[in-house]
Amino acid sequence: MGESFTLVDPATAEPFRIVELADVERLDEVVARAVQAQRGWVALAPADRAAALRRFAAVVDAHVEELAALEVQNSGHPISSARWEAGHVRDVLLYYSGAPERLIGAQIPVAGGMDVTFHEPLGVVGVIVPWNFPMTIAAWGFAPALAAGNAVVLKPAEWTPLTALRLGELALQAGLPEGLLEVVPGRGDLVGERLVAHSDVAKIVFTGSTATGRRVMAGCAAGVKPVTLELGGKSANVVFADADLDAAAAAAPSAVFDNAGQDCCARSRILVQRDVLTDFLERLEPAVTAVRVGPPIEEATEMGPLVAGAHLERVRSFVPDDAPVAFRGSAPDGPGFWFPPTVLLPERQDDPVLTEEIFGPVVAVLPFDTEADAIRLANATEYGLSGSIWTRDLGRAIRMARAVRSGALSINSNSSVRYGTPFGGMKHSGLGRELGPDAPLAFTETKNVFFAG
Repeated sequence: MGESFTLVDPATAEPFRIVELADVERLDEVVARAVQAQRGWVALAPADRAAALRRFAAVVDAHVEELAALEVQNSGHPISSARWEAGHVRDVLLYYSGAPERLIGAQIPVAGGMDVTFHEPLGVVGVIVPWNFPMTIAAWGFAPALAAGNAVVLKPAEWTPLTALRLGELALQAGLPEGLLEVVPGRGDLVGERLVAHSDVAKIVFTGSTATGRRVMAGCAAGVKPVTLELGGKSANVVFADADLDAAAAAAPSAVFDNAGQDCCARSRILVQRDVLTDFLERLEPAVTAVRVGPPIEEATEMGPLVAGAHLERVRSFVPDDAPVAFRGSAPDGPGFWFPPTVLLPERQDDPVLTEEIFGPVVAVLPFDTEADAIRLANATEYGLSGSIWTRDLGRAIRMARAVRSGALSINSNSSVRYGTPFGGMKHSGLGRELGPDAPLAFTETKNVFFAG
């Protein structure tokens, strides 16, 4: 019998299922099937591929409640969030179902003939998914890749494989060819590394830590294959004195405590202009203490547990007994991987809570004086994924948006990801862009053909 992994319910700390892990030999078999499936898939008319993706979306829509329940038990996501995530998979599939008939090349004026370009699919794409948003991030990879005419081999995280496995089953139920979307649970240091190195895998899409992303990038470089990386973040939520403080304080908790802070886009640093720091904190405290932390199966729950015991211990290490805690929310006692929403007021700008990705419900508040000071502090990190700017001054908003080195910024909002707009990071937060109307092109190669005449 091969290697297996025991899944644990984050809300109860109780094991509930054993998942068999693939080995390298099984991965090789899966990739071989995907190669064959892709040849048949790309031979279909674009309209037929589009219709197949719409059927897949319809089947996902019919199983939203089932997928949500799986995510609640496997990942600890609140049921309302998990339900939205399942619906998001449906919406992403529908959005990219329009792409197969719109991958239009160009006719380029040249002397002596005619020149045209074609967008050819890469072949087999490997998608490596993290544990924090298993469904949504999987769809960001497989939907545009399939739309562009590729097959996909998807490796979910060991901790949270259930919704990805079920999506693979639903793809078959929708009539997608066998082997076209393969889901392979396995260890990252075995199956993940083999997927990156496999000569028949033409591209890798990886979401996860920056440290692992560097290794993935190196592996892709060795094989001269393209890679998209969506990595860590330490995003700043910048609040100027002229901002609507009520709106900024009310929105701040969800910007960092959503999914218990296990979000690469989490605004885990709040930079507040010094003149209004006290006023802002007075508004922030009731918003934080009002966050409903509880059993993820309950409809009223806004924040659930952390995903695993090992991760809980890591988050705790950032908040020792002598940590500069300004105030906290509440969390259940007893079994489960619970940590309360926590607001810190660090005194040093090199404090780890300001420089390292905690990936938990912990936010640090830091004052600034001038616009230049805010830019300096917002950029004082190796990451550059997301962020927010709160101000009523349009000119300042534009200057800040251009000066802050992050890939996805919001003005007077904490929004980060929309499937219709590009998403990705700067600096050590990633390479390339996901989502948006051009995403399928990232899964193609442009072929140029000249016709003499």
